[in-house]
Amino acid sequence: MWKRSKVTDQTATGQAVDASEGVHPDDKGIRKKSKVPGVMITQFLEELPEGMSTPDFTRKPIALTIQEGKFAVFKAIVVGTPTPTVTWARANGEIHFLLDVCTQKYDETSREHTIEFPKVTPEDADTYKCFAANEYGRAVCTAVLNVIKVGFTMSKEGQKTEVEDVTAFRKKLKKRNPDGSREEMPMEPEEKVWEILLSADKKDYEHICAEYGITDFRGMLKKLTEMKKAREEEIAEFVSHISTLKHIDVKDDDCATIELDMDLKDPTSKVFLYKNGVMVPFTLEDSESMKHSLKQVGKKYIFTIKKLAAEDAGLYSVDVEGVNVFSTDFKVPEVDFAVKIHEVKASEREDALFQCVLTTPMDEIKWTGKNATLTNSEKFEITVSEDKLIHKLIVRDCLPLDAGIYAAVAGIKSCNAWLVVEADKDSKKGKRGARKTTMAGGGSNEELLKIAKEQQERYEKEMAEKLELAKKRRRLQQRPLMPNVQCLAAFINSLLTNFSDPGVHFHAGLSDCNVNVGEAAELQCKLSSEECEGIWYKDGDEIKSSEGITISKEGSFHKLKIHKVTEEYAGKYKFEADGRKTEAVIVVEDPPRFDAEELEAFKAPVTVKKGHKATFKLPYIGQEPIKVQWYLDGEELSDESNIKLEYSDGYTRLLLTKLQRKDSGEVKIRLKNEFGTVEALSQLVVLDKPTPPMGPLEIAEASSSVIDFKWRPPKDSGGCKINNYILERQQVGRNTWKKVGPIGPEAKYRDSDIDHGRRYCYRIRVETEMGTSELMETEDIQAGTKAYPGPPSAPKVASAFKDCITLSWSPPADTGGTNILGYNLEKRKKGSNLWGQVNPPEEMIRTKGFPVKDVVEGMEYEFRVSAINNSGAGEFSTPSEFVFARDPKKRPGKVLDFKVTDSTYTNLSLSWTKPKEVEGVEDEAKGYFVEIRPAENTEWDRCNSNFITMTSYTVKGLKSMAMYWVRAVATNDGGEGEPQELNNYILAMPPPVRPRFTDAKIKSFMVVRAGNSARFNINFEASPWPEITWQKDGGQASKKVTISNTEGTSQLLIPSAERSDTGIYTILVKNIVGQETFSIEIRVTDEPKPPGPVEVDENVPGTVTVSWTASPDEKRDDRLHYLVSKRDSSKRQWHTVADRIFNNRFTLCNIMPGREYQFRVYAKNDMGSSKPSESPKWLITTKKEKFTVSMPSSKVCDLQCPPKFIVPLKMHAAPQGYECYMSCAIKGDPAPYVTWLRNNVSLNTNTNYHITNTCGVCSLLILRVGSKDTGEYKIVAENAMGRAECSTKLTVRE
Repeated sequence: MWKRSKVTDQTATGQAVDASEGVHPDDKGIRKKSKVPGVMITQFLEELPEGMSTPDFTRKPIALTIQEGKFAVFKAIVVGTPTPTVTWARANGEIHFLLDVCTQKYDETSREHTIEFPKVTPEDADTYKCFAANEYGRAVCTAVLNVIKVGFTMSKEGQKTEVEDVTAFRKKLKKRNPDGSREEMPMEPEEKVWEILLSADKKDYEHICAEYGITDFRGMLKKLTEMKKAREEEIAEFVSHISTLKHIDVKDDDCATIELDMDLKDPTSKVFLYKNGVMVPFTLEDSESMKHSLKQVGKKYIFTIKKLAAEDAGLYSVDVEGVNVFSTDFKVPEVDFAVKIHEVKASEREDALFQCVLTTPMDEIKWTGKNATLTNSEKFEITVSEDKLIHKLIVRDCLPLDAGIYAAVAGIKSCNAWLVVEADKDSKKGKRGARKTTMAGGGSNEELLKIAKEQQERYEKEMAEKLELAKKRRRLQQRPLMPNVQCLAAFINSLLTNFSDPGVHFHAGLSDCNVNVGEAAELQCKLSSEECEGIWYKDGDEIKSSEGITISKEGSFHKLKIHKVTEEYAGKYKFEADGRKTEAVIVVEDPPRFDAEELEAFKAPVTVKKGHKATFKLPYIGQEPIKVQWYLDGEELSDESNIKLEYSDGYTRLLLTKLQRKDSGEVKIRLKNEFGTVEALSQLVVLDKPTPPMGPLEIAEASSSVIDFKWRPPKDSGGCKINNYILERQQVGRNTWKKVGPIGPEAKYRDSDIDHGRRYCYRIRVETEMGTSELMETEDIQAGTKAYPGPPSAPKVASAFKDCITLSWSPPADTGGTNILGYNLEKRKKGSNLWGQVNPPEEMIRTKGFPVKDVVEGMEYEFRVSAINNSGAGEFSTPSEFVFARDPKKRPGKVLDFKVTDSTYTNLSLSWTKPKEVEGVEDEAKGYFVEIRPAENTEWDRCNSNFITMTSYTVKGLKSMAMYWVRAVATNDGGEGEPQELNNYILAMPPPVRPRFTDAKIKSFMVVRAGNSARFNINFEASPWPEITWQKDGGQASKKVTISNTEGTSQLLIPSAERSDTGIYTILVKNIVGQETFSIEIRVTDEPKPPGPVEVDENVPGTVTVSWTASPDEKRDDRLHYLVSKRDSSKRQWHTVADRIFNNRFTLCNIMPGREYQFRVYAKNDMGSSKPSESPKWLITTKKEKFTVSMPSSKVCDLQCPPKFIVPLKMHAAPQGYECYMSCAIKGDPAPYVTWLRNNVSLNTNTNYHITNTCGVCSLLILRVGSKDTGEYKIVAENAMGRAECSTKLTVRE
């Protein structure tokens, strides 16, 4: 039986690509055909860059007709620059890339792209498309897969039954209450796995099936597809769009979130959250009391689980009106941090390292930086140790913007730390500093390894205990048990198995193995049972242990080892046990290799002289063809005049002739075949004469008796060791050079044969075994140059009296190369420009201090000092501080009248009076310090680091309503006086103020339309901070009313007002000083419904009574009233006859007989009027005499006239790019035909101009004026009576 695909055309002729295949059908491009029939190419650019090309197929997939259960494969080879990306798709449905269903591969050796079906089924029959795309184009071709069915074919009735079974199973999965919620019962494992699969990504199907013991992948996919289709139909009833389904994500603040975007058809639909099938209560606001909460922002729904614990693990499901829309499985691993990450301080352009140690191995943990998830990139590097316990995050090239909080999340545990980046002060402003190779935050690696080893041992011990416990439970199941114990065993058995016992199965299958010729190869698999035996096969033939193969079994592990692999061992190997099998392929590779001894000989450096030749040769083995490449300093070599490359079977040789010094470098040979690449390195050293020595000179000493200097070695010594430096010396002013002679290999010289004060110049050459270099000539060096000392430190005042001031200082850091002999000291009066020497000129000061006695009492002085060495006196130091020549002062007394002048929640203003002077006891204060101490602390903090001279100060940065002690301290040159404290503590708050409302006009009545929000703001002042309460009609306001209080303002907000929110709202502002209230009436209403039927009665001639049925809103709106309007047959216009009628009747007088009347009644309230209710037409009949109208005869008037311009065109000058509007007015009868012309060319059919003619007003609009629009514009009007013209000019400004 055949099952053919719906599309049987095997070519791509005329094929279109839809958006589902990643390419928009409206993509612009140039379509062209390939040389390969059936391939369509789309080129995105008109001209391709040089060397670039669009994708193309050199081999396209061919159609297949194959029997069900066989192996099928499509192959394709593509070309293009840059290398195209290849994707596969099918015409109907999607391709499920699973190991046993379908796999996509690429072979680098043959450059084949393949899609393989291990066992085809009828469902795989379809038209398959292969796409090759790069940035310059796209190529596509198709191939058809036809599948021949074998065995029993299900009838339509059977297929229908299968669909019904799936529908029944879906109903079984969702047992609902009438309100749409699920029944309160835990989920069965079968229900759980299908709910997980319905919301899982395709890439997760395989491990989910492995976890729950599902082995029939194709059956699972078929059933899952039908269940998804059924669920999509159910979701469509309540949700118009759903997207961005984010599975549970653990944050670093001890909470986890589930996010999804969905657009509900009915915003009032109920949303439920379940955990393992049991409803979870949640709040719509972020509340500390509730563990689960839901936050809705537009169409985004975010469920939050706070205070995470191990019991929070489970399957979480989100339902809308009884329909499951999303499920996510939250697993909580038993893991914690043995070592948490710590704060790292890094310099700018330096790397930073965060590292932690876990208690349980994990493949990866989540790293976040500044609330963003981090992944491996150029900026961030995430690594894990082999034991999976040590996890590291490296932040590369730290910049100031990288500073912030970084966190590590493992399971439900998290830790975080700061990254502090210190700016590089040395880097130039606006430029980055140099990249640093150091790493900050790396702690002791040995300590981390020790802790990780301890955790590994503890983890292995716990796992061994759990394994032993599981074995005991297994043995317990196999014993004859008592009834109660049998129940326990059944319970244990339910814990140890999922759906059913799968029997013997593979815990780990065979893995493909690539091995080189001559090496050992090993295949290994693990069964679930140690007692089970198995059989090994190679290419379908059973194999056993032999001379080259060893087959062994260790517990549940089965191994096959090949001791020395040769090409005949390549093939497919299979292991079967208890009906289960696993396969793997051994690929024998023969990459290029070198002989070890030959390689060692090749690595030895080759040294030759300039102009000579060098030879490199090396034999090799490996499967041909082998590509051989030679490199010199990274540049590939080819045959040239001085380069010769020789190749033979298993041998290659490189010959270099006429070598120069620049040819020195690394010689590399690279061998490559289909199995791999190998490289070998050597060094080529070409010897030559050295280059000259390098400057600049570094003069160590240039005194009257010796010149000591050194220089830098040559940039290139010619590949040889430096034997000597040859020096010549010339005294400046003479023409002869004196040979100093070879001085050895050190780049320095000390010349003692000199004359004081002379200048000398030197020539230096380098001598090696290859010869002597060119010379380097130095600059002139003077013998005996004077070196003065640097400045000492600024003098400090040790003591000051009225007749003596004692000073001290430190010697200079730069002594000028000789010892300091003494010092000179100078003084200067304040206000003077003249310095006077203190010590006699011939008597220098030998010590580092001096008492100055030549002072006048009461005068103020400053001092400076200079150092003296053999060359003389150096620079003076910076001057000292000014000091009075007077006896030491006494400390000041306490400040007077210390008080608080003003205070706020953050500031405190103080004032005081300066202390009194008591001669000989307390002197005048020079300045003041203010100190503050929080009530909970014992230490005083100084508010001003430098003393202030004013007698007032404001302390800032206080905590609101905090308690403080404050004091002031006076100070002068004699020291600080006793502090003066305030008599009582101070509260950080403004002065007490009774609450009062500050708004000039406050409305006391507000009308709000039902459904709109009601907002009322009121401003007040009060100190201290008052307690604010809102009430409605004397009771508590409803929960939907939102109250927002800020400093000095309170707001009442009703988000979506209803009529039930009508009432009097009262605000109470209360503090310790008093209280104040204010009330506002908020009336929530809507436009009223119209009154009922209107009736009209005439009780008295000339009067009429209009009555109507009350509006339905009359009972619930006490301000509703009515308006009556009338219309009679004489005026035909409605006018109001009565308003603000609060009953359902109105009597109207002056009714004229013979006129027809009609009345309308409106219901009105504060929001507006309703639609009217109309009465039937009402008439008082009257007898009328016959009325005859005589019409005068009319005269025919001829209005025909030729066209004439009433308003002509005006001159226009428009800026380029702007619009221009021309218009004129024409009259004429019959209506004239109008033609617009520019430079005598008609514009009526030009779409760049917008032309209109409305009742004789003709206009022309130019949307964007350009230089091409400049010229003469003319309008011509014509009719049967004549013709008229009008013209103007348009000038375009740049």
